[in-house]
Amino acid sequence: MPSLRFALNHMAAPSLPIEDFFALAGSLGIDAVEIRNDLAGNAIIDGTSPEAVAKTARHHGMTILSINALQRFNEWNASRADEALTLIEYAKACGAQALVLVPKNDGTGRADGERQDNLRQSLAALKPMLDAAGIIGLVEPLGFEICSLRSKREAATAIDALSARSTFKLVHDTFHHHLAGEGQLFPDMTGLVHISGVNDPAVSVADMRDPHRVLVTADDRLDNAGQVRALIKAGYVGRFSFEPFAAEVHDLKDPASALRASMDYLSASV
Repeated sequence: MPSLRFALNHMAAPSLPIEDFFALAGSLGIDAVEIRNDLAGNAIIDGTSPEAVAKTARHHGMTILSINALQRFNEWNASRADEALTLIEYAKACGAQALVLVPKNDGTGRADGERQDNLRQSLAALKPMLDAAGIIGLVEPLGFEICSLRSKREAATAIDALSARSTFKLVHDTFHHHLAGEGQLFPDMTGLVHISGVNDPAVSVADMRDPHRVLVTADDRLDNAGQVRALIKAGYVGRFSFEPFAAEVHDLKDPASALRASMDYLSASV
């Protein structure tokens, strides 16, 4: 198998200022990152300009894969359109290749028919905005039972209904893929893979949440190694981006060592 191409989501070390985060990635031999718009006191939410982010990325030799994320993207309204345009303009100005699109996750909009209509409406509205800026929309289904878009199949069907494969790709998140219980892979439509593990032996799959998401180790219950292996075998050639949400990861004094160990484990396992 080919060597894994890793990336780093700012959620891996959310307290680091963006320059230090880019430096962390570089120290690991990683040259691709995801930045976020939900980290209080940090770029982007602190008012850092896209030009400053672009300059810092150039300095560290980083490719910005995505901004993560436009939340509730499948609840289209005037405020969502404004938010989308702002994020798309920021993505273009900072050199990001894509914008992650996250669905509603509050138990609403789940009815059969309703959720598919909402999804198609939002994708149709986003397509010309993304195309004008040359930005890819990365649709990320969430595996939580309350989510309004759990299925990559539904996302793929909606994308194809719009003949929009050049505009939209899927995010395969190993955590959400496991929770959703959807076996099918869509390697030709996948633009990015998010990786995180769950080691807690006591939590049920139905009760797994973001705070359980750690770096991938030999204790992983989500079979990240198997998922990564299957994706590569099926033809996926993109990045595998670390996105742990657990406080125990965020509080690490030496995140580089823990990330390197996880990279080594996955590389050896795959």
